[in-house]
Amino acid sequence: MTDTNPIIAGLAELVDAGRLLTDADSLSHYGCDWTKKFEPAPLAVVLPKTLQQVQAIVQYANEHKLALVPSGGRTGLSAAAVAAYGEVVVAFDLMNKISEFNPIDRTVRCQAGVVTAQLQYYAEEQDLYYPVDFASAGSSQLGGNISTNAGGIKVIRYGMTRDWVAGLKVVTGKGDVLDLNNDLVKNATGYDFRNLFIGAEGTLGLIVEATMKLARSPDNLTVLVLGVPEFDAIMNVLTAFQNRIDLTAFEFFSEKAVQLVTAHHNVPRPFESATPYYALLEFEASNDKVLEQAMTLFETCVEQGWVMDGVISQSEAQAAALWRLREGISETLAPFTPYKNDVSVMVSKVPAFLQEIDEIVNARYPDFEIVWFGHIGDGNLHLNILKPDALDKAEFFTRCESVNTAVFETVQKYGGSVSAEHGVGMTKKPYLHYTRAPAEINYMRSVKQIFDPNNIMNPGKIFDL
Repeated sequence: MTDTNPIIAGLAELVDAGRLLTDADSLSHYGCDWTKKFEPAPLAVVLPKTLQQVQAIVQYANEHKLALVPSGGRTGLSAAAVAAYGEVVVAFDLMNKISEFNPIDRTVRCQAGVVTAQLQYYAEEQDLYYPVDFASAGSSQLGGNISTNAGGIKVIRYGMTRDWVAGLKVVTGKGDVLDLNNDLVKNATGYDFRNLFIGAEGTLGLIVEATMKLARSPDNLTVLVLGVPEFDAIMNVLTAFQNRIDLTAFEFFSEKAVQLVTAHHNVPRPFESATPYYALLEFEASNDKVLEQAMTLFETCVEQGWVMDGVISQSEAQAAALWRLREGISETLAPFTPYKNDVSVMVSKVPAFLQEIDEIVNARYPDFEIVWFGHIGDGNLHLNILKPDALDKAEFFTRCESVNTAVFETVQKYGGSVSAEHGVGMTKKPYLHYTRAPAEINYMRSVKQIFDPNNIMNPGKIFDL
């Protein structure tokens, strides 16, 4: 393509014809993520197809002092993939190939633009399983998952994305290509730079390829949804079941969440009665003994007054419908322009922590609707404040942010994280010090300067230099 701006014209020469975009629709589409706070304003969008093109883009950016923002599925919730200040967006949509499946090591090599669900389907075709899962699996990309160390609904059993990365190929902010870890299980040869790039939100360089580990397929996943009278009872249920059964998921959500999901989607209530909270448990019912144990535990929880009602899936279709009660929440809340907080503490501290946060939020936002849900089995809570229709978006965000200090001071008091799984980006950057000590943040800055001395890689994300 031709462009009167010589910098843009030079970028266009580095990618295939038609793969540099400057039209308004493309800039808006590729310059944002799921956050609503920042308006996208990139200079241009490039869509490389090869490692060599990515490396050439980084080298060119260093030469011309261009800031680069990596873009995957743009499903992030911290503005880490937002280009709001004239950056060049590097979108990985065309680098979406899966190759080199290794049945012995149970690994597969993926380009950064592979969609999460694409890898899940590929694993199923090999009679294996990729367990990192979340509501945006149909559009999120592996490069973004790795860059934010994505978690999701199976962490209690399978851990975070970090636990499934055997190796990485990256282009650093200096333009060097590094192969990290060579897909080894054991490699005691000094610093593991692979783990630096996981969760770095593109601030050290660009992930172009990853070798992902796969697991055996779970056997007869069964879902149990329980109605719970009070939050403390949820923790009693978790302890009771975890002591006897290996859970693959343990989620919670509020009655308000159920009302919204069932009203806006073709999803039935789990049972007739309404309860303040709900727990969703998933486990492998690989034999009748496990199923009998689950039913015995359910009866015990009812007898103890921890559970008021419940339903267990009898088929894959019913299990999927029960999961929809939980996984449909984010999609349902999106039209309400929710203000989201994604926080975590140790599981044992969750009840006291949630009570304090709930009191703060209800005192400060008496006129706002609050929706709680989260991955309670790993201590991760999602606080969603819904914008009233009549309230201006900017005023709404300002009012919500005014109470962040109280919320994050409580997070700090409990030794928690201001971002459990959504990353820092720009939205959590002002609050990083509530989770990371000043010395840690200074070390982070030093690490970035080594890999990205010209500060071209996603500048202004996580921290400012």
